[in-house]
Amino acid sequence: MDRDLLTPDALHVAPRLLGALFSVDSPEGTVTLRITEVEAYMGLGSAGPYDPGSHSKDRRTERNSSMFLDPGHAYVYFSYGMHFAINFVCSPQGAASGVLVRAGEIVEGAEIARARRLARIVESSSILADTQLARGPGNVAQALGINRIDHDGKDLFAAPFQLEEPRKVPTRISVGPRVGVAGIAGGPEFPWRFWLPGEPTVSAFRRGKNAPQ
Repeated sequence: MDRDLLTPDALHVAPRLLGALFSVDSPEGTVTLRITEVEAYMGLGSAGPYDPGSHSKDRRTERNSSMFLDPGHAYVYFSYGMHFAINFVCSPQGAASGVLVRAGEIVEGAEIARARRLARIVESSSILADTQLARGPGNVAQALGINRIDHDGKDLFAAPFQLEEPRKVPTRISVGPRVGVAGIAGGPEFPWRFWLPGEPTVSAFRRGKNAPQ
């Protein structure tokens, strides 16, 4: 994939990432995700509407500083004190927007991904279907072995990452409100979630607190 693909803002980049292959290397081996669901988040300096759901909507902080890097970097954050999530930084340097990788299909390294996921499940004897390995942003990060210390701010086009364009361009894309985002940012005025229809790996929609219908 050419870095130029990530130069526009997140709203333009997000749907073009569907079907893309994202690999992460580690001492355990390589795990590759075929992306099936994403969300766009716009921030400070973006040439779009004010996004109250973005971490970088108002100012640059230590936590969100990676969102202001050149396009093609990773922004990894810890969510709700429970799990990590990864965004692909978009837009020219100085403008903050990113695409959250919400879900995907593990196409390489499934057993590595399964071991990582089961290690976080209390009932470790649970049966985890392939479609559940990377369903939801926290599960994506767990399956790929992503954490903030090792991966936040890193170049997506250098080790341990590899990003490839879709081998098959999607013929249909679904669009709707973002999952679990509170207030107006999670309502129909922000249809900034994109997914491949009919994919069992896509996460279920959950309306955020006080989000309009």
